[in-house]
Amino acid sequence: MAYHFENIKLEKGMYGRSGRSFSQALEELDPSEHYRGTPLEGLDAFQRQLKRFDIHVKGAGSDMVEKFFHTSDSAVLFPEFVSRVVRQGMEEESILPAITATVTKFDGMDYRSIASVPSEEDKKLRRVEEGARIPETTVRTQENLVHLYKRGRMLVASYEAIRFQRLDLFSVTLRQIGAYIGRMHLEDAIGVLRSGDGNQNAAQQYTIGTKPITGTKGTLTYDALLEFWSQFDPYTMNTMLVGSDVMLAMLKLDEFQNPLTGLNFQGTGTLTTPLGAKLLRTSAMPAGILIGLDRNYALEQICGSEITVEYDKLIDRQLERAAITSISGFAKLFTEASKVLVV
Repeated sequence: MAYHFENIKLEKGMYGRSGRSFSQALEELDPSEHYRGTPLEGLDAFQRQLKRFDIHVKGAGSDMVEKFFHTSDSAVLFPEFVSRVVRQGMEEESILPAITATVTKFDGMDYRSIASVPSEEDKKLRRVEEGARIPETTVRTQENLVHLYKRGRMLVASYEAIRFQRLDLFSVTLRQIGAYIGRMHLEDAIGVLRSGDGNQNAAQQYTIGTKPITGTKGTLTYDALLEFWSQFDPYTMNTMLVGSDVMLAMLKLDEFQNPLTGLNFQGTGTLTTPLGAKLLRTSAMPAGILIGLDRNYALEQICGSEITVEYDKLIDRQLERAAITSISGFAKLFTEASKVLVV
């Protein structure tokens, strides 16, 4: 049985179309809905092209890199393969989805977010009597732009050095590149949570030993955590970001050493806190700092582009210096939904 995807002409220009990725351009030429009820159902347009050229990218039987370059058509698929594997590396173990309330796609480098800043009187839940004024929530655009940053990594290798490498092995290197890019985006997110996005919305900072947080500076106690947690009303501190040092200090607290918490941590690697907040450890956090946030209201991620590769170089086997980049930025949604505790 002949399929339409076997006759599609692949060309470099499919990567340069404004507002559309290579996968989207390929999907327009070869819609997946046409394959319902066939053995190819469940594959997207790119995966069908891999099948067309009999390129195996996973497992012990994966092909070598040079398999992509047996024809000029199959070579066009190589940049998309690279970007997909790098994206996989970005998403593996990423905690960004756990700290962002929403993701916005934006075609540009400067973005203006919205803000809602109710007064203390407007925050109160009051009964509205007949004819009385209804409390207002004003939504406005932020005064200053949120800047998006290009983060990336340079792939430095000759085609001769990688042509006989198995694709499965080559993918390990690409996933590491993705993990590195993801780490840089996470550092940007943490910076915005702490210092704001340029619109005078830095997180309020508390220090142990300074009112309203009791205790001795430099010593983390469960009482200090409770007092920090209590500062979030009307929001809920449902997420905590910590580094290894603060994580270790928490694990030593008696309240974190009950059998159920320890069993869950040893079995899943996830620490359930007595406060009910999800505890996320990352090396991107500065030492001695804890960020608490309501992940439903604190942070917006703006994606200027997904993974972008220099497709011309990859298709033409000029890999000596090929940039792999991603553009992203972050905006504070509600300033009071994130706060900082200095141990």
